[in-house]
Amino acid sequence: MPYQDLREFVRALEKAGELKRIPFEVDPHLEITEFADRSVKSGGPALLFEKPKGSSVPLLINAFASPKRMQIALETDNMDSIAARISEFLQMKMPDGFLNKLKMLPILAEVGAFFPKIVKDGPCKEVIRKGADINLNEFPVLHCWPDDGGRYITLPMVFSKNPVTGKRNCGMYRMQVYDERTTGMHWQTHKQEHYRRLQAEGKETRMPVAVAIGCDPATIYSAILPLPPDIDEMMIAGFLRSKPVEMVKCETSDIEVPAQAEIVLEGYVNLGELRREGPFGDHTGFYSLEDDYPVFHLECITHRKNPLYVTTIVGPPPMEDFYMGQAIERIFLPLMRMQLPEVIDMCMPAEGIFHNLMLIKIRKSYPGHARKVMHAIWGLGQAMFTKVIVVMDEDVDIHNVSEVAWKALNNIDPERDIEFAHGPVDSLDHASRLANYGSKMGVDATKKWPSEGFTRPWPDVIKMSPDIVSRVADLWKKAGLT
Repeated sequence: MPYQDLREFVRALEKAGELKRIPFEVDPHLEITEFADRSVKSGGPALLFEKPKGSSVPLLINAFASPKRMQIALETDNMDSIAARISEFLQMKMPDGFLNKLKMLPILAEVGAFFPKIVKDGPCKEVIRKGADINLNEFPVLHCWPDDGGRYITLPMVFSKNPVTGKRNCGMYRMQVYDERTTGMHWQTHKQEHYRRLQAEGKETRMPVAVAIGCDPATIYSAILPLPPDIDEMMIAGFLRSKPVEMVKCETSDIEVPAQAEIVLEGYVNLGELRREGPFGDHTGFYSLEDDYPVFHLECITHRKNPLYVTTIVGPPPMEDFYMGQAIERIFLPLMRMQLPEVIDMCMPAEGIFHNLMLIKIRKSYPGHARKVMHAIWGLGQAMFTKVIVVMDEDVDIHNVSEVAWKALNNIDPERDIEFAHGPVDSLDHASRLANYGSKMGVDATKKWPSEGFTRPWPDVIKMSPDIVSRVADLWKKAGLT
């Protein structure tokens, strides 16, 4: 059965030996970050701080910070099984014949179970606070790194509505806490279409926004998925958990939020109002620079009795976000292959911090095929931010970075096989010539064909004869070697 809420997930982590409770006081100002960083770098457990300094609200961190914890979160033994489910539904079409149609009914019924379910009330409204009773300082919001501009809410599910269609959007954007009632809203130039559309229309002066903190793991996870703008993240959460997400209407707006959330912040963003945000120790391993971003004004806080605050830190990899991104890599491979069937596999190493390096394995079929794939990937949603794409042949294990480096560096003639393109880059890229605009590099590390102008012989990789390998394996044991 899917997790009903964050608390069930915590119990599952604890049962699996993947959670450590910290019963003494630890400061959210830098100390919890150091705890979390040491734990993830050493393969340690998720951490539940029962007495964060200055707050009565317990704090959970590193809940997703390992392959095993990601499997527990999404209730699977293998991320490829989720990818297989996605492929099945993407390829689903109504078959011919009455009996074959009957066989499809269970699958169609499952599709209907994905859609969010609207309910009248939920645990997130056990306590409702408005007016002078709202204060963000009651929560153990982290000051993560020494040079950060302040304290940041780092795992918020930010809900808004499309002003034309009314469809919801849920994204995850850091929120710098300015005071007890206002925060930054880190909507980058390429993201949050609803804000851009309202601002362009000029008909409204403010935009309602709601922020949920702490839900069941699949619902939290859905907020970071690189989905097309009109795909409801809550429907995808329902797909991942095989049960609809219960949603409840906010107190101050028509926005709906997960009914099982621990904490909900209701408020608005004034269109055009900006405030300096940052610096922030980011997932690049460097501080992202100060810049102006929209301001979130808090009007209402609702929460469960005795709520649990969930958060994360980012910084020099690998961090918790690497394991969350690694799962995205596996889950979304089928979507890429729908557009690019020649792609066999992909890998985004931790050191590439997602958008800096993507390794692609293809089934090469014609001259220039690797370059076609590079440009197609740069045209796929948030993959447009990928700084370096390396395309390899199908005999390369792209998850073995050592093998990739060996074969790529041997296979390329730099002038011939490297190309540069200009376009949008991630807002966090501190090396680009301009904010949000710079260059990208594609590397064709595939074997070169005569039809690509390569006329020299292409050598084979050195391999020992299989019969010798087998014979020496027996002799190896006989010699007492291990």
